[in-house]
Amino acid sequence: MNGQRTEAAPERDPRRPPRSPGPDGTGAGAGSRDAETGAAPGGAGAGAREDLGGWAARLRAVPVGPDAVRPVPDSAGLPEATDEVREAARLLPDHWLGVVDPMWDDTQDPPAWAIVGQWRSDADGEVVEWADNPDHRPSPAILGWEEPEDALDAAVQLAATGYGPAGEVARVLASAEVSVLVDASGAPVTASAPDGTAVVPVFSSHPHVRKMGALRHRVVTASELVAQIPEGHRLYLNPAGPVGFVVDHGALLEAIREAAA
Repeated sequence: MNGQRTEAAPERDPRRPPRSPGPDGTGAGAGSRDAETGAAPGGAGAGAREDLGGWAARLRAVPVGPDAVRPVPDSAGLPEATDEVREAARLLPDHWLGVVDPMWDDTQDPPAWAIVGQWRSDADGEVVEWADNPDHRPSPAILGWEEPEDALDAAVQLAATGYGPAGEVARVLASAEVSVLVDASGAPVTASAPDGTAVVPVFSSHPHVRKMGALRHRVVTASELVAQIPEGHRLYLNPAGPVGFVVDHGALLEAIREAAA
């Protein structure tokens, strides 16, 4: 699975899913397993990586064990399993198949919060159970957010969901042009963020400005704008988008200095 590891689950109630993967994204416990298929050497998963194709990168397999009690399938209580999941279950019976959030980079082991949940296959390779991962951080893709309009919008979405660093927003913003609403005198319009923070709403692209309606605005660089906003205010990026983002003012000033160096 693109170099991802899978480890045997510890002693537990076989009817329960394994704990959320550890910091390296593997199932909790010890005991080396096949790094390519996620199954024990020589087990039912041998050779499954080739058969699973690209879907293998979205699954992490942990064996259920020989003492597992087969639940009665409840089709009304299960989410819809894709054909790829059913094929994975056929190739890896008696396993929990952890589904990785589509935003996670396939080349790295996913942390626990990037695992959406786990499908269970029974001894016959049928999908019989689904367990949500309570530690999952839904990505922009899982949340169904619209595609980012630009690099700054993308950085905001990733930072807001925990899939990217907040510092990247300040870095991209430091060298970007943004649109800012202005009053009759041409001064930036001020407002309050949902948490009460004093802010100046700014927009990374024209589509975001249009969501606010036909309001007067102007385009300015972030480095110019920070000198024009009232003291104690912060920039509030794309408040009409899928998620608004209040930029740390100190981090932005530092990023502007670095960009100008």
